[in-house]
Amino acid sequence: MAVLNCLLWLTTRPYLGPGTAQALIAHFGSAEAVYFADPAEYDMLRLPRGLKEGLRDKSMDSAERILADCDRLGLWIITHQDAAYPERLQQLKDYPLVLYGKGKQFRFDEEAAIAIVGTRSCTPYGEALAGRIGQELAHAGALVVSGIAEGIDACALRGALKSGGRVVSVLGGGIDVIYPAENRWLYQDVAAAGALISEYPPGTRPQGPNFPIRNRIISGLSLGVVVVEAPERSGALITARRALDQGRDVFAVPGPVDAPASAGTNGIISRGEAKLVRTARDILEEYTGNFPHRLRLDVPPSGEGADRRRTAASVPSPALRVKPEAAASAGPALPLRPQRELETLGDEQRDIFLQLSQHPLVPDQLVELTGVPARRVNAALTVLQASGYIEELPGRRFCAAVRFEQVK
Repeated sequence: MAVLNCLLWLTTRPYLGPGTAQALIAHFGSAEAVYFADPAEYDMLRLPRGLKEGLRDKSMDSAERILADCDRLGLWIITHQDAAYPERLQQLKDYPLVLYGKGKQFRFDEEAAIAIVGTRSCTPYGEALAGRIGQELAHAGALVVSGIAEGIDACALRGALKSGGRVVSVLGGGIDVIYPAENRWLYQDVAAAGALISEYPPGTRPQGPNFPIRNRIISGLSLGVVVVEAPERSGALITARRALDQGRDVFAVPGPVDAPASAGTNGIISRGEAKLVRTARDILEEYTGNFPHRLRLDVPPSGEGADRRRTAASVPSPALRVKPEAAASAGPALPLRPQRELETLGDEQRDIFLQLSQHPLVPDQLVELTGVPARRVNAALTVLQASGYIEELPGRRFCAAVRFEQVK
């Protein structure tokens, strides 16, 4: 009997968890040995009753149906015994025995794959950062890995696709089951520019317990995981924990200290579990030495941002404090943001932004002008830059990147 058929039979047994599948193969020696084992041998193992009954069912109908579905849908299959199976996954204790895919078959062990994850219920700040980081990573040559849920996942994928980059989405159900339904076009775009991957056979409905299990593959395929925005209880933090357990790097984008959507990311940064990230360069510089043929650090800003940088770089820094009432406008070239966003900033962040809306300044100048201690100035600059309100110029100078509408 074909090895593939036995693997498909085994992976479709009810009550079979990833770790149990590996344990059965380790005990019996192979999927074929599990299939042909005497039913009494199953009773000698500490297995759920439902799983033992499934192992006694020797019907190959499910395996044959999966193979037929894959042919019909144009899906490829990779097993843990194939040469193309990623070694990065093979290192995991609970590696998937079978992967189904649609699109390209990447050599993950040769790719600078970076995962981007975050909450579904993201804020405009999170949407913007996920899209920008995804775009910059893909432009630099990284392979962007994510789920495909609404929110941070979708924004990161769209950003990477916008730059013409390569993407991979790991799903919590069968590849032919589009979830959420509104992401139908994103499914097609990802399959065309990269790959859709799942350990679940075609026709599997995405269910809640599948997603935490799926997360180990997202982190396992990647060199590092970037958490863009996540509350304290978030599936993205599960992915970050799996990444740490797997020996992968973890990065996180900071958010406002009082923002619930950033409580999780701020937490893992403060505990030293993640490296603080402001731009894709903070991630790329960790890997360019090992992937010089894949990555480049010359990630250019957008055309508008480049123009603002060149203009701001030529403006001299002031020597005197700027009065807040004179700091309302940063010039017509800057994007306009609602006044309520300025009002949500902390007092120190708002004072620093108002100074930078007049002239580019270095942190030491901001300390002198605002009276805010250097440590808190640097923290405020990080939050303001991550929020897209300011930009960093050559020479560690900062300038406003937006202007706020006036209250009439």
